[in-house]
Amino acid sequence: MCSYCGCKDIELIGRYMEEHDQLINELGILRRACDEQDLAAVRGACEHLAGLMRPHFDSEERSLFAVLREDEDFTEHVDDLCAEHEDLWALFDAVKGGDFGGYKAFEDRLRVHMDREDNGLFPAAAVSLDGPSWDRIMDLA
Repeated sequence: MCSYCGCKDIELIGRYMEEHDQLINELGILRRACDEQDLAAVRGACEHLAGLMRPHFDSEERSLFAVLREDEDFTEHVDDLCAEHEDLWALFDAVKGGDFGGYKAFEDRLRVHMDREDNGLFPAAAVSLDGPSWDRIMDLA
């Protein structure tokens, strides 16, 4: 998590970073279920994770990402992050369906994705967006 620029002091960014921490903390349950090849436990862990991932991804895409996408300096990067959300869901669904060996790829990709946000996009947004933009973002979140 970013700790150098203060972007986590912005309410929404702080919330997103806390949600990232929650996701990482909950991954252990899914990892253990995959290690034990317990499909029922995997599906239960996936239901719980989906309940964290879905609102998080949706909020990012409809608020912060939507406003940042309007700036051509951010468009490509935001589009890449949205594509990563789709890729993460595909990996996640495979694990939920019983691809226990796919867990590591899912976790690794999720961690890289969150790092790109925490240490790239979020600090950049903090210094690039003005007050009215943040008001719009908060209205959309």
